[in-house]
Amino acid sequence: MSDAPKRNTLAWLGGVIAGLLLLAIGIGYIIIGVSGKNEVKDTISQEAIVGTPDMKPGGITTDLKVTLPTCDVAGKTVTTGTDAKCFASYMRIHALEATKGKTYAQMGRYLDASGNETSDEAAAAKDPKTGRPVENAARNLWVSERALATGLEMSFFAERVALFSIVTGIVAIVIGIGLWVIVFSLWGTAPWKAAADATPVAPPTT
Repeated sequence: MSDAPKRNTLAWLGGVIAGLLLLAIGIGYIIIGVSGKNEVKDTISQEAIVGTPDMKPGGITTDLKVTLPTCDVAGKTVTTGTDAKCFASYMRIHALEATKGKTYAQMGRYLDASGNETSDEAAAAKDPKTGRPVENAARNLWVSERALATGLEMSFFAERVALFSIVTGIVAIVIGIGLWVIVFSLWGTAPWKAAADATPVAPPTT
């Protein structure tokens, strides 16, 4: 076999193997993505989260200077990352209403004798039972809200990663099939046979 047929055979073999790898990787990505998406759904469903009646556009009226969510999960069972993110956005509004529009960093850690916020432990009112400074309940509520909301928001992120994995897998499969089409179009299904069957050309006579 001359150098040209050998190069054709090696190119054909490399293209076939690369296409096979792309197909395998694509199928793997799709399986992982579907598994991840189902895992997110099952995990959220276990919590039996249902949106409150005001979790819809126009359902909340507030004087707070905040942007209200535009999604809708009112009375809906939350089973997807998208709905979980929507629920979390309404949770934040509820928490802001309870804290009078203040976030964690804007609130004092304690309450003084007049019920005002303070971060000065010496100025804080003392709990008659424990003698410790009275903590700001609104600040603790904000911590709990953000902890729960972060978990819901992470489920949205995880669902998007799973979707990206599925799309990437599909693209890899399409590229692998396309590579095979090019390889077989150029060199057929067995280029070494074509090289072996080729009739040698006799040198010209003088």
